[in-house]
Amino acid sequence: MATRINAAVRAGPDLIQLPALLAGFQHRRATIGVIGLGYVGIPLALTAAKAGFRVLGFDLNATRVEQINRGERFIKHIPADLIANAVAQKTFQATAEFGRLHEPDAILICVPMRLTKHREPDLSYVDQTARAIAPRLRRGQLIVLETTTYPGTTDEIVKPILEATGLKSGEDFFLAFSPEREDPGNPQFGASTISKVVGGDGPDALALAPGALRPARGQDGPCVLFGDGGGREAYRELLSRRQYRARQRAEGRLRGHGRRHLGVIEAARTKPFGFMPFYPGPGLGGHCIPIDPFYLTWKAREYGIATRFIELAGEINMRMPYLGVERVVEAVDRHAGKAFTGARVLVLGLAYKKNIDDMRESPSLKLIELMEARGRARCDYHDPFIPVIPVTREHAALAGRRSVPTGPDDLGQIRRSSDRNGSRRRRLPAGRGSRQGRGGYPQRLPEGGRSGRSQSCRSLSAGSKDGTP
Repeated sequence: MATRINAAVRAGPDLIQLPALLAGFQHRRATIGVIGLGYVGIPLALTAAKAGFRVLGFDLNATRVEQINRGERFIKHIPADLIANAVAQKTFQATAEFGRLHEPDAILICVPMRLTKHREPDLSYVDQTARAIAPRLRRGQLIVLETTTYPGTTDEIVKPILEATGLKSGEDFFLAFSPEREDPGNPQFGASTISKVVGGDGPDALALAPGALRPARGQDGPCVLFGDGGGREAYRELLSRRQYRARQRAEGRLRGHGRRHLGVIEAARTKPFGFMPFYPGPGLGGHCIPIDPFYLTWKAREYGIATRFIELAGEINMRMPYLGVERVVEAVDRHAGKAFTGARVLVLGLAYKKNIDDMRESPSLKLIELMEARGRARCDYHDPFIPVIPVTREHAALAGRRSVPTGPDDLGQIRRSSDRNGSRRRRLPAGRGSRQGRGGYPQRLPEGGRSGRSQSCRSLSAGSKDGTP
């Protein structure tokens, strides 16, 4: 996959020809590199391949690399034919050989970013990726950080590592930040249709990055540009969105659960403007809301700034699984007429939202652990998208458990932590198996004890990634 625009870029010994670089992207002559082939990286790589670029994907997971090169899917909401067609047409190839990082003309970094137990950013993946790029960095390359992180990561972490090679950002290579906006499983919005925010380290990077990102996304959609060092406004734009959602969900939880509260929400949403509904639920899942707002709180402490509102919202949201367990214990006592000790519990849905196999930060895992720790309850789960629980950092003891079938004989008390299409909501007579409806009220199962169409767990209401309808 040798690039076709190197010769045009290296027309002079000391001069990088920006027009030649831009032309290479606009005419799809460039090679795009994507590091991290997960929920963000693989859709971006497939979109660039479909747009006509040759794409080289990098991942440390050798099994995943082999799956991709065989044309197999490993994320269930991504159609297998997209990967198979891109591989068959030789527009997309995956590799675990990071020695090939000199080949792409643009490298998009899509590695994960996590929090430590003390709510501090874990920069290990970003740092290791920058150090992997550095010895292969060549003149004229564009490096774009797509990972969600805190303001200053590009120019404080990535840039010094790359410039330690002797090459200079803005002169020898170009550095930008463009935060990912992926919504896994959303059929309406994807990598090719969502506008991008781009921050560049200098004017040339700011000109080159949109020129590469727009064609790679297969469309000429809008890019909002910020040109300060490292694109700090782009960072702030990203975190402001996610703080807003975290705060609103916390406020919704403070207002309470129950039908009266839901009735107030439904009444308020009849106004076509000025209100966005946020529904109570058993917790927050995914990456955007449970993790990302704390990047800013950590960075703010460096400047002596208190972010009490963000911290308080985080505490309220993180408390929801505990409240959920209390509701289950109450429901077992009130509607089943028995103590929770030794109760059987079936969790419907393990992923953090419906119709996908993404279980990052899923509250269902926490719910299972809490319920089993309380009263020696026996917890099973049902999720057709996640037949077996994989190894996770925080819930390693649950690894290997398998999804169980659902039916009248399988059910004790069922804790509802997902939205399931086709389910009818009716009162549950005392003593029958129940599932928690939105707001915590027991509902009767559909006929035969099965739901109409199986769906995966989500932490709030059915709809977008964060639960907004």
